[in-house]
Amino acid sequence: MEITLTLNGKKLTRSVEADTILLDFLRNEGCYSVKRGCDTTNCGLCTVFMDDMPVLSCGLLVARAAGHKITTMEGLQKEAAEFGAFIADQGAEQCGFCNPGMIMNALALMHENPEPTEEEIKEFLAGNLCRCSGYEGQLRGIQNFIAWKKAQAQA
Repeated sequence: MEITLTLNGKKLTRSVEADTILLDFLRNEGCYSVKRGCDTTNCGLCTVFMDDMPVLSCGLLVARAAGHKITTMEGLQKEAAEFGAFIADQGAEQCGFCNPGMIMNALALMHENPEPTEEEIKEFLAGNLCRCSGYEGQLRGIQNFIAWKKAQAQA
């Protein structure tokens, strides 16, 4: 089957098998930030944006993404790098495997709610698996990033 979608701002038309999942399609297109973790939509490692909303690409057929805008971390380099520095500053990127999914979900949260409470941050990130840390570093990194963005806006 042939599909057309917009990937990181570039319109693509590709021939795909009907059972191709979005995760595999994206990795075949060179989007290596999208990670395979559980294949059951439980770990958050494969998070991408579809029409600016986070989705788990391991549980979505690429055919369902046809006609939509898909954004991976490769399409958000500046924003992801800014935010990633705050995670690194807290020592919360020990192995780095969870970082792309964590960053994508944190950015989605901040786009949706620029001033979330600690509980809202925890709730939004509940589906992200990190085996190295206790999530406190990520939480502090998100809070520090939000404070930094707020200070920038006021300056």
